[in-house]
Amino acid sequence: MKIQIAIADDNNFLISTIREKLSFFNDLEYQFSALNGKELIRKLNQNPAIDLILMDIEMPIMNGIEATAEIKKRFPNIKIVMLTAFDNDENIFNAIKAGADGYLLKETKPEELHQGIVDTINGGAAMNPSIAIKTLRLLRNPIVNVDSHHKADITLTDRETEVLEQLAKGYSYSIIADNLIISSGTVRKHIENIYKKLQVHNKIEAIIKARNNNLID
Repeated sequence: MKIQIAIADDNNFLISTIREKLSFFNDLEYQFSALNGKELIRKLNQNPAIDLILMDIEMPIMNGIEATAEIKKRFPNIKIVMLTAFDNDENIFNAIKAGADGYLLKETKPEELHQGIVDTINGGAAMNPSIAIKTLRLLRNPIVNVDSHHKADITLTDRETEVLEQLAKGYSYSIIADNLIISSGTVRKHIENIYKKLQVHNKIEAIIKARNNNLID
């Protein structure tokens, strides 16, 4: 089954460039594009059968971070990978807080973009090496927020803690399932419960909040 993809970018030339990269792979299928977050949400309301969105950050009317937060509320099952020229800490952190599932640079080669999309669909997080380094730094020293001042009263089961620890090591759902001798569906259910308890939208935000609350090392 092909991965259904939408693109949000305010530059038509860049949309064409991304579409060309996607066209090299038979398991990816482009559906539509939007020039801003508001237009993207309107199109998603008309055609919600999208698996993953490649999202620019700097767009007029509604930027990519605002759109990501809104889409995650309305369509929580849709994966969102930020595809941008900007890799500063604030953008990365805000994208994670908004619910982004990955963060790639626009200069990413077609093969790397394809692998990032597949990894994200399978429960991983698409990231360029430079982004991964910055994200690890944010995990170790997160930008000060409400969670760092007020520890939440969160209780995870032993199994949920095990799953979260595996997630923090960067393992995909299938690898976690193998390591814990459970099904991938069970892993997904545990992760859904973890997200609800932590009140987060993605695994990076879950790891940050869990570490802030001393739930995992």
